[in-house]
Amino acid sequence: MRRPSSPSAAMRRLALMHCALCAALLTAPDARAQEPSADAQSLLQQRRYAQALELLAPMEATSAGDARYFYLLGRAAFGAGEAERARVALERSIELDPDDTNAHLALGRAYHALDQHANALNQFEVAMHLENLPPDVLTQVRIYDDAAREALEEGRRTTTFGYAATGVGRYRVNSTRGTNTFGGGDRRETFYNLRVGGGLNHAFANDTSLDASLDYRHREYDAGSRDDRDLRWSFAASHGFNDSRFSGGLRGRVSYRGNGDYRNDVAGFIDYTHNLDVDSQLTTGLSVQRRRYPEGPLRDRSRTTTTGTIGWSHSFNDGAANFGITAHAGRNTATSRPDGNSDVFGATANLDWTFSDTLDAFVFVWWERDDFSADDVRFHPDERDVAMTFSREDNLYEGGAGLVWSFADGWSFRPELLYIRDQSNVVALNYSSTEAWLNVRADF
Repeated sequence: MRRPSSPSAAMRRLALMHCALCAALLTAPDARAQEPSADAQSLLQQRRYAQALELLAPMEATSAGDARYFYLLGRAAFGAGEAERARVALERSIELDPDDTNAHLALGRAYHALDQHANALNQFEVAMHLENLPPDVLTQVRIYDDAAREALEEGRRTTTFGYAATGVGRYRVNSTRGTNTFGGGDRRETFYNLRVGGGLNHAFANDTSLDASLDYRHREYDAGSRDDRDLRWSFAASHGFNDSRFSGGLRGRVSYRGNGDYRNDVAGFIDYTHNLDVDSQLTTGLSVQRRRYPEGPLRDRSRTTTTGTIGWSHSFNDGAANFGITAHAGRNTATSRPDGNSDVFGATANLDWTFSDTLDAFVFVWWERDDFSADDVRFHPDERDVAMTFSREDNLYEGGAGLVWSFADGWSFRPELLYIRDQSNVVALNYSSTEAWLNVRADF
């Protein structure tokens, strides 16, 4: 016969059961904490942003270390029209979990809504990789923002963009010693241009994505001296992590320059992008490119180019402006040019300023130095009809500026100017041109 437990033994068992229950409550997920987050996610999917914000707001003080909570709060605030509140919440979410691609997309959208377009671009570029975008920040951010909206609000894993542009321009070959002697300097022509293209991005669940793009450009010159056509393409994979993005793939270009002259370019590349902070971004890259002229008088110019780059950009004026500088260096090899192989180095600087959500301006300068390895007998660069033996040295310059006015949804008017100057100690290779054009672009 079993004897009844003593009162002290019963008390001990009750105490042990109480401790076990407390431990289980402390170690198991808090169902009460999970339930509001799940409900908020459901409301966001239904685009009931005000109700989601009302549900989440009282929990803010007790969720200081919960990245998921601040992501949902930011999404809800943005959908409810509170972009500044969304910015604060999403910056906190990324501070706690910098690997969350969706949080970067959502923060980019918040910055864009607050007219901090340069800051928005920094966030988008660590979440998604797109190629063949126009040079101005405003249009780039709008393309990214549409892709982010499709991904976040519509749940699409595959997002796309497309564009078409056309216009008229004026081309002038400026007077230099080379163009006067060999190319008929101070020549002017009107040209008409067309550009169409687009791209897609497919995102996987592990912050990895695939992207591809096609870009066709055509210029028809009024006097018939040139007929320029380019088909540019790219395919890449990228992965986001720790406020950064690593991309790698292939890009190429098939070019026609009239008179039966074709040029084919194919390059393998890897790029790394890292946000140093909200305002600053670091980029590095490496590419190996083969440029091939299949036939004709330019065939000797075929070559392989290996190039490394490092760049830094910084936004200012409350995120409405951006300045960037990139240095590059490399070597041209496997060429049949009489000048031999060449070492190259140079830099690019650009400035973009968004005056409003409809007006943007940009300016850039580019320089490259090419030092060739082979000596050859050439005309003296400074003395008329005098020959000497020396190796070729080129300094190449480009400068450009443009204005972008968005006059309707998806439509923009774009005047642009481009100046090119090639300086060489080989007389025939001195060249300069100026181009100006007016384009209308449609994005869809």
